[in-house]
Amino acid sequence: MGPEVVREDCAILGLRKRGLTVPIRTPLPLPTTPETHITAEAGLSLGPQMDLRVEPLVQLDDMVVQGQPILRDRRRPECIVTAPVSGRIIGLEIGAGRRLTSLVVATGDRLEPHIYDAQQARDEMAGGSGSDALRALLQGAGLWMRFRSRPFGRVPAAVARPAAIFVMGADTRPLAADPRLVLDGEAGDWVKLGLAALVRLCSGPVHLCQNSGPDIVPSMAGVTVSRVGDLHPSGLAGFQIYRHYPAEPDRPVWDISIEDVVAIGELLATASLPATRLVSVAGPGLRETRLVRCQPGADLRELCYKHSKPGQTVILSGSVIDGAPSRWLGYHDRQVTVLDSSNSRPQQHWLDAALRRASRPEPIIATAAVEQALGGLMPGMALLRALSVGDDEAAQELGALSLLEEDMALVDYVTAASPRFSDLLRASLDRIEANR
Repeated sequence: MGPEVVREDCAILGLRKRGLTVPIRTPLPLPTTPETHITAEAGLSLGPQMDLRVEPLVQLDDMVVQGQPILRDRRRPECIVTAPVSGRIIGLEIGAGRRLTSLVVATGDRLEPHIYDAQQARDEMAGGSGSDALRALLQGAGLWMRFRSRPFGRVPAAVARPAAIFVMGADTRPLAADPRLVLDGEAGDWVKLGLAALVRLCSGPVHLCQNSGPDIVPSMAGVTVSRVGDLHPSGLAGFQIYRHYPAEPDRPVWDISIEDVVAIGELLATASLPATRLVSVAGPGLRETRLVRCQPGADLRELCYKHSKPGQTVILSGSVIDGAPSRWLGYHDRQVTVLDSSNSRPQQHWLDAALRRASRPEPIIATAAVEQALGGLMPGMALLRALSVGDDEAAQELGALSLLEEDMALVDYVTAASPRFSDLLRASLDRIEANR
């Protein structure tokens, strides 16, 4: 069964909708109140675009507390990774090129979190000028790593100043939790404090992207509310950036999730980092859908095994269209998808895969689904054609600099193309970056 297409020109009560509905089942009802589940182990899983050459700040068997710095980049000391949970380091392996292969923490007794000196940053924000102390605090506490700079999707440089920042308060991935659920209690005040910090870091507007519900925050100076649709990929940062403030090599645009903005506010208010992250655990391989608060890097097997259906299942960190099989919750992921054997694709034989790679790629037919997989906002077929032939100049003119691999995942799902367009986009971005 293919995706359901809602054409751009479909008008219902005057509303124009863009995007696709991805048919993926999950047990009902969908929970709205999270339960806390701290797994016995947590592991760090860093994406390749973070490009870290790590220097461990701890050793095997060391005891750490939640929020304590445990890794940093040898080339860029402002890139810090903190302990996801209090406990003992039971796995630490650095591979070729000083890249992190494995770091696992066994959860120990509940201890007080690591405390940072946030007073200078608070004084700086109250004073009304400058951002040096705020930057130093975010970098030292590892929250600088939560920003992604476009084009290219790297962690911003320590002194970089973006032209705009997009805060993602909506998520249209299949079975994703509503980001508004992170705003209960004190988080409602912390998100306003975090947004004020982003305004201080930015030379232009801060776009708060949210759905059509009530405003997440009241009117704030420097913050622009941008409404997104309910269909995927409207809730991805790349398409909102392309729509409102396209990224250019000399005009970087950052994006960050609203839960990480809450974490910035909590750090400024309490001098500590949040201990948990809101995660949706859903999919056809489960007996019940869950909404949990777990530590970053949580053990996905422990989160899922008591709630999985009998038989073989595949656990993805991320959604069904952009997730990957993993033992640990990914660094930026906020959902887990469990597939049963009927939903998982069989592994391709190596000879068949080799023959397909050696042959010419099959042409992509222009359909409404392909156009809507790119949000109905950009010249979809022209962009795919440019990526297919390696025309980086045309891809740049067509908006590729605002996009990352996650923004092409729905195209890969719709077309089942080989090579994947997400990989072609990354190759194009890498070439453009190398030739600057």
